[in-house]
Amino acid sequence: MSSDAAAASDPHARVRDAAAFRGLDIEILERPEARSLAEAAALLGIEPSGIVKTLVVKRADDTFLFALVPGGRKISWPKLRAVVGVNRLTMPDPEVAKAATGYARGTIVPIGSTQDLPVFADASILGRRIAMGAGSHGYSLFVDADALAAAYDATVADISEPE
Repeated sequence: MSSDAAAASDPHARVRDAAAFRGLDIEILERPEARSLAEAAALLGIEPSGIVKTLVVKRADDTFLFALVPGGRKISWPKLRAVVGVNRLTMPDPEVAKAATGYARGTIVPIGSTQDLPVFADASILGRRIAMGAGSHGYSLFVDADALAAAYDATVADISEPE
């Protein structure tokens, strides 16, 4: 079976392969649709801050990075610009984010991205197991945040603020 055929039969093959390559222990669980962060957290049996959003951010030079931000918080643009060392950052359109990562918005995860983008993680996610997108809708990926940060040589800093 070709890798394309394997990916078609297992939408998470790319995520699993990338996690194995980086030595990450992950768990992918199917979950019902949730209409809010609180509902998603309740379905997963975790605190809302345990759900981490992977946001694709575009630099002025048309390169991208990942920002990992816990539920209930959003990117603090001044903080992130300072850590990245640039004057301008933006959120790309969903189509641009998908082209950059291979994942649709709401499913994006650094693990298995089609481009190896720098990862900037909010310091508050460390020290616990977190839930993230899993590469396809209706699934969540669980991983140790410290192991994820280490595997991707993430820059860990205070990059968020309350929503």
